[in-house]
Amino acid sequence: MQTPTNRAEQNWVLGVTALASFMMALDAMIITTAFAAIRAEFGSRVETLQWTVNAFNLTFAVLLLTGAALGDRFGRRRMFAAGIALFVVASAACALAGNATALIAARALQGAGAALVMPLAMAILSGTFGREERARALGIFSSITGCALIIGPAIGGFITEHLGWRWVFWINLPIGLIAIALVLARLRESFGPAAALDIPGLSLVALAALALVWSLLRGNAVGWASAEVMGTLMSGLVLAAGFVFWELRAAAPMVPMRLFASRALASGMSASVLFYAAMYGVVFLLPQFLQTTLGFDAFGAGLRLLPWTATLFVTAPVAGAVVNRFGERPLVVTGLLMQAIGLGWIAEIVNPAVPYSALVAPLVLAGVGVSMAMPAAQNAILSSVTVAEMGKASGVFNMGRFLGGMFGIAALVATFSANGGAYSAAHFESGFAAAMSLAATLSLAGAIAGVVPAGTATHRRRSRAARCVTCQTADTPSRPRGACRPSFASSLDPR
Repeated sequence: MQTPTNRAEQNWVLGVTALASFMMALDAMIITTAFAAIRAEFGSRVETLQWTVNAFNLTFAVLLLTGAALGDRFGRRRMFAAGIALFVVASAACALAGNATALIAARALQGAGAALVMPLAMAILSGTFGREERARALGIFSSITGCALIIGPAIGGFITEHLGWRWVFWINLPIGLIAIALVLARLRESFGPAAALDIPGLSLVALAALALVWSLLRGNAVGWASAEVMGTLMSGLVLAAGFVFWELRAAAPMVPMRLFASRALASGMSASVLFYAAMYGVVFLLPQFLQTTLGFDAFGAGLRLLPWTATLFVTAPVAGAVVNRFGERPLVVTGLLMQAIGLGWIAEIVNPAVPYSALVAPLVLAGVGVSMAMPAAQNAILSSVTVAEMGKASGVFNMGRFLGGMFGIAALVATFSANGGAYSAAHFESGFAAAMSLAATLSLAGAIAGVVPAGTATHRRRSRAARCVTCQTADTPSRPRGACRPSFASSLDPR
């Protein structure tokens, strides 16, 4: 049940959860302009370097629902603070890494810490704000997170140029310690429904994700029809099917499959997985293109990402504010079409001699598009469940987000490697153009997923007494069906 809070407490909850999210987003973006320096110091290939991102994404994605369950059982505030502490320790390990293997292992530990922080941040935030205020709060939350996305590449480039890439991880320590102090001082403890940890489900989804990503990574090296690739691909598909089969029958499932009966959650999740796949792949490759092909230094590359990243700061709060008027579907579909056009435009014009000015307009277009889609998709998913299930829904959303990101990076790097390489500006450009075409295709598929109905409507009638399954209020002549929204489900519902 939602805990009543006053405005001051709501502001503290919003500020503290946004600060933790800011730190996670800053870490994700600040490393993007350091990849070239890390590759040079460790002598790593692009295919190896992507594991510094994928190791984080894999542990985050497969552990975050466990993180949500731990918060529900042992206290969301307590586990939220513990997750930040683990992230800080792992950041220090990243800074001290002596080789690529040690860095990848430390990044995996960072992902475990983030798996506690992010779903609990969204659950705490969503449980503090009522339905009518939640979209606005999520918009503000996204805009603060967007500050990290905006300044992260430039800060990462500046630190890499002047202090060395290791300092991009040391910066997490002061932010994390401040965040822990504020969590303990200002947040109220809360609990969710007690549930047993789904260890078999956790194992199945982790092995399935690892097998599928491994097949993508090894395809170019050993051949797509090789026994290794086909074996890991089939193993991944079988394990994924086994995960779904287990979750349908588990007493305390990691991912309650009944949630996907909601049209809002199913459509929102499908669109989110696809647009995050495109976005994470571009985040990984674009800074390296600016440095390797166009010749900018790390700081210059970071600054030149601003036309893309800065759009989130302006667009996300506006999208969060207007979602209750127009519904989520128009924002998701329009935004992802804009991202598809922007990334496809880049794929068509890139070459070793392309002026940076030619990239500004498509970067802005893609940035505005994804900034519209993100808060709308989040609101659709969280508004499709009851308050008691928001921890689970938040975990499902973040799991899809990061698994999508991991598969997107793997797919774009595989496309990059099949069409080019990092050994010259021309070779990097040809691989980058092919990867951007794939990113545009993924974005277009996300827009289609937002249009196609799936499952049943969130707001539906139960027997002869109609009730909203979100707010549990009976439909009446003075309060007609669907009055608690507009939601993603109703915007798709033709009735």
